[in-house]
Amino acid sequence: KDCSDFLNPVVFNCVLSSSLPGASLKVCPQGFSCCTVEMEEKLSQQSHTEIKAPVSRLSTNLQSTFRQRHDHFDKFFRELLKNAEVSLHSMFVRTYGMMYVQNAELFKKFFEALTRYYVSGGAAVNLDSMLSDFWADLLERMFRLVNVQYEFTDAYMECVSRHTEQLQPFGDVPRKLRIQLTRAFVAARTFVRGLTLMPEVVNKVSMVSASPSCVRASMKMLYCPYCSGQVALKPCQNYCLNVLRGCLANQADLDTEWNNFLDAMLSLAERLEGPFNFESVMDPIDVKISEAIMNMQENSMQVSQKVFQGCGQPKPSKAFRSKRSIKDTGFNGRFRPYSPDARPTTAAGTSLDRLTTDVKKKLKHAKKFWSTLPETVCAGERIAPGDECWNGTAKSRYESVVIGNGLANQVSNPDVDVDITKPDIVIRSQIAVLKEMTSWLKAAHSGNDISFETDEDGSGGEESGSGCDSPSCDTDMYFSTTRSPVKPRIDSVGSPSAGGGRLTRKRGAGALRAGPGPARSPLEIKVAGQEEEENDQNWWSEGENCQRDFKKTAFRTLDYPP
Repeated sequence: KDCSDFLNPVVFNCVLSSSLPGASLKVCPQGFSCCTVEMEEKLSQQSHTEIKAPVSRLSTNLQSTFRQRHDHFDKFFRELLKNAEVSLHSMFVRTYGMMYVQNAELFKKFFEALTRYYVSGGAAVNLDSMLSDFWADLLERMFRLVNVQYEFTDAYMECVSRHTEQLQPFGDVPRKLRIQLTRAFVAARTFVRGLTLMPEVVNKVSMVSASPSCVRASMKMLYCPYCSGQVALKPCQNYCLNVLRGCLANQADLDTEWNNFLDAMLSLAERLEGPFNFESVMDPIDVKISEAIMNMQENSMQVSQKVFQGCGQPKPSKAFRSKRSIKDTGFNGRFRPYSPDARPTTAAGTSLDRLTTDVKKKLKHAKKFWSTLPETVCAGERIAPGDECWNGTAKSRYESVVIGNGLANQVSNPDVDVDITKPDIVIRSQIAVLKEMTSWLKAAHSGNDISFETDEDGSGGEESGSGCDSPSCDTDMYFSTTRSPVKPRIDSVGSPSAGGGRLTRKRGAGALRAGPGPARSPLEIKVAGQEEEENDQNWWSEGENCQRDFKKTAFRTLDYPP
């Protein structure tokens, strides 16, 4: 045999021109060889690097792909929130003038809370409570405005707040808005969390070291042809598959939960395109809040009279000197023409439909990533087609049967000695992480909220729900007002918070807190769920075509009662 072609400057500093006795070689066939024991050891180290390189490259590409998608989605959602706030401010300044400007901090806090909820979920903001507080605070401000001729004590306003849900001063807008916001925010933040998790899992799995038996098998496959003087000889494809399936047996076991996770991500992406569309919820939110304000303004006389019946007749205001109209206090009397062209139609230079279409392709492409790694690596220039190939001992056909993927199948692997009783701890932990994230994605698919823990292993989570368990989730819903037990916490979106619930105002703080005790009232008012049902999706589509409604709608200039 001739060793003159045996040259690897990375590993060696010499060129052998003749074969050496091959006694005591640990991996390659015995007999005459171009390698010494020391060379064989160095080649083993090199083979470890070379067998890991293509896997690392594929893993790095996958990580990069989904880090980019995460950044795109996250930037898009954050910009949508900011655009919605800017749009509301601009529209309300034009529409309500000083009345809005004097109360702008209420809406600023509203969007700040939504942003915190998107970033940190229920751990930072209880969405139900936040929305209840918002509507109750808005009711108090408007109630004082339309009844400026009276003085109201804190105790009196507590009574008003307790009856917010019964009064429904804002119509059905708070209930519907809460359902839509909860579904959209839960879907958005859970999907983004899933995109965050993918590179984390891939990175941890790609860092798993090859076993000593894998290193030996790789050395035998890649460099024993060198030692036999056949530098150009490449391994047989089936031989390569058995070696890689043995080396990547634990990684292949990740595939089942990986695919389940990807399926859950794809299902949630469908929700983002449909009934849980974050863009279609945030884009017309200014119109919907304005609609609620108009409901209160147009029914202020009836609402006030019912409050006076239930909470008592308030005392006249000493500061009130003359009979004034709502127009004098800040209402402009009529909406100004509204142009939808002024509303931002995109965020981050794209749309949600484009983002989801792109990411769905990537998610589908990533399926079976781990189980197909051996086929991906054992292809192209790395292997020799046909029978003129290295079979582990000579240039000949590889006769052994190709074994299956996964740890359990390696018991019969002819080329890699795998201990099937000792699964890799890191990979098993990532299987558990994927399984848990899949359950969160499925919960979000039904509209249930998840409070992600921030601990290092990403475990844990608390849920509260939208109550959306139907396949479509696009019909109007009326739910029981009974809350579920805590741990896990799953609250129905239809629970009594859309209109405010029983709330108590802290003196001087301008904040609301939950108040004990039943609401006492002789008021005979319809509660949510007794009115004629409407379709939530139609409600939102009305908001997107609001220009016609705005031009037809006007504030009524109501005189205060004497």
